[in-house]
Amino acid sequence: MIARTKLGLEVLAAGAVLGVIGDSLLRVQPWGVSVTLCALAITGAAIWLVRRNGLTPGPDAPWLGLTVVLLGAAFMRRDAGGLEQFDVIGMIIALALGAASLQGSQLTKMQPLEYVRAGILAAGGTIAGSFNLIGRDVVWRELPQEGRWRHARAIGLGVLLAAPLLVIFGSLFASADSVFSNILQNAFAFDVNTVASHMLLIGVWGALTAGYLRWGLIARPDPAPFLKGETKSSVGIVPIGTALGLINLMFLVFVVVQLRYFFGGAALVEQSTGLTYAEYARQGFFQLMAASGLVLPVLMGADHLVRGETPAHLTTFRRLASLLLVLLAVVMASALQRMRLYVGAYGLSEDRLYATAFMIYLLGVFAWFGWTVLRGRHGSFAFGAFIHGFAVLAGLHVVNPDALIVRTNLNRPAAERPFDAKYALLLGADAAPVLLEALPRLDEKSRCEVATKLLAKWGSASEPDWRTWNWSRSRARRLVLEQTDALRALQCPTTAPPSE
Repeated sequence: MIARTKLGLEVLAAGAVLGVIGDSLLRVQPWGVSVTLCALAITGAAIWLVRRNGLTPGPDAPWLGLTVVLLGAAFMRRDAGGLEQFDVIGMIIALALGAASLQGSQLTKMQPLEYVRAGILAAGGTIAGSFNLIGRDVVWRELPQEGRWRHARAIGLGVLLAAPLLVIFGSLFASADSVFSNILQNAFAFDVNTVASHMLLIGVWGALTAGYLRWGLIARPDPAPFLKGETKSSVGIVPIGTALGLINLMFLVFVVVQLRYFFGGAALVEQSTGLTYAEYARQGFFQLMAASGLVLPVLMGADHLVRGETPAHLTTFRRLASLLLVLLAVVMASALQRMRLYVGAYGLSEDRLYATAFMIYLLGVFAWFGWTVLRGRHGSFAFGAFIHGFAVLAGLHVVNPDALIVRTNLNRPAAERPFDAKYALLLGADAAPVLLEALPRLDEKSRCEVATKLLAKWGSASEPDWRTWNWSRSRARRLVLEQTDALRALQCPTTAPPSE
């Protein structure tokens, strides 16, 4: 048996085991320790296959595997819906780059387009990999014809031959004896829908994990032609410089307007726009965020088109790009100022918090772009942007988003806008300790709403399925149970049914 077939069979076996693990753990909602165990399982399977077959992955594979495990462990620590979505995205990115590293790639030497290509190919390879594994990678005729394989095939053939006879004899015996019939019914009693559901999840999860491992350990994609060397510009500096100059001019006009409103204050905004300062802030933040996000692909595309130009032309491009980055910094400062006013008037929410985090990420990326790409160090940019993204995600875990949202809204003056207890109760378990601590400060209506909902959501003494265990949910349940009597005294009165 050649090494490729041997590795293919081991990948198939690992996929089957991971399929069973995924079905056993991920079936139950909400996710908690189950995701942690699945992350450990797929990382452990990759390590086992690499060591067993003497493969040499890239230098980034160990810390990418650790990143997958840490992101999986995040489901066991925090309970915040928005944060969980970003954790899933981060895990997918880490797995995609982990596959590239298993193939021998070095992330610090990859260009931005190579990151995108690695993600797309990993997704396609994961989806279709199990079919290639069975149909092409494993050469079935190479399996040994003697020994345990021969006995396994013989046993399988015997089971197939006996199956119809067992059904016939079993039916006859069951008809002849009611006791035997009851034994058969109890032995083979199962819900067809439940079995089908388990088989479907095992098959899908097993196929995806086997496809992913096959892509990282067996497939070796050829470099794309457009990534093999430097691309010379066919456009020239004049059109690129003209386009950047016009964009700079538009940004400059906008910056001048923003500075006028910054120094003019609320009175100038209301006089010029007819909006309150808070409404003005609310209207523009997300548009400015979108405009800021579009600048990066513009600058990356322009840089790609001028790489073959003369040093003088490159200097011109870098000056125009640097000016755009300076103007962009003012625009982003304006956006963050609008968000500050927006939160001050309407309170903090998940959308506003995560949008602010995205702006902080963009600020770091643009600063890194200026430090690397505009200084001719193109190879370092994509890796730094990738690391910065995980740093921002780690920062979100540290600040505890749901608790921060509730705490920020509680600290706003009640005269400006009453505390929205209904929204706070929609957040995850991380918000529960802050709400319990704040109960004496709430008005009577909010107090009874919070007490009633917390008891309904976390007041059960029975622990949920162990697969859903999460530290924040466990803590919320413990704190609510400790204060059950006090919370019951604060519950909203139930409306008695009308008497007949």
